[in-house]
Amino acid sequence: MEQILIVDGYNIIGDWPHLRDIKQESLEDARDMLLKQMAEYQAFSGIKVYVVFDAHKVPGAGKSLKEFKVTIYYTKKDETADELIEKLVKKFSHRKREIYVATSDYLEQRIIFGSGALRKSARELLNEVEHTEREIHKKIQEINKEKRGWKRDFGEEIEKIFEKWRRGL
Repeated sequence: MEQILIVDGYNIIGDWPHLRDIKQESLEDARDMLLKQMAEYQAFSGIKVYVVFDAHKVPGAGKSLKEFKVTIYYTKKDETADELIEKLVKKFSHRKREIYVATSDYLEQRIIFGSGALRKSARELLNEVEHTEREIHKKIQEINKEKRGWKRDFGEEIEKIFEKWRRGL
């Protein structure tokens, strides 16, 4: 079954401590960090991620674009992120699709639940993202260990011979 995650961008930025800290210096940097983390989460989990931002804080009202392979929506003038999220839930709704909405806005959680989507609190999503980051780090370490492993098996002399062959000497 296909899974979709719709993220209320500014709600998550305001809730996650590290993004809240970054936001104090630069809202743009906080958005970029959220998008980077969502891209890693999407790539590792296979869940398609959409991030919604209120356009009154960003240029380009009513647009959607892809950045970091995550689809980003900016609301239109006089449209809230909650309204756009509700529209997306209806748009993506399908019997072979699970839709999750990540927000800590209690009213929004109740509305999207009534539309057939499942809620995911900001804290739950943060826990999943941190778990994903740990798994990615562990996988990278395993890959690096495997790459180094053949050198230990053959020894330094053989490694030098292989390096000469690689360089064509």
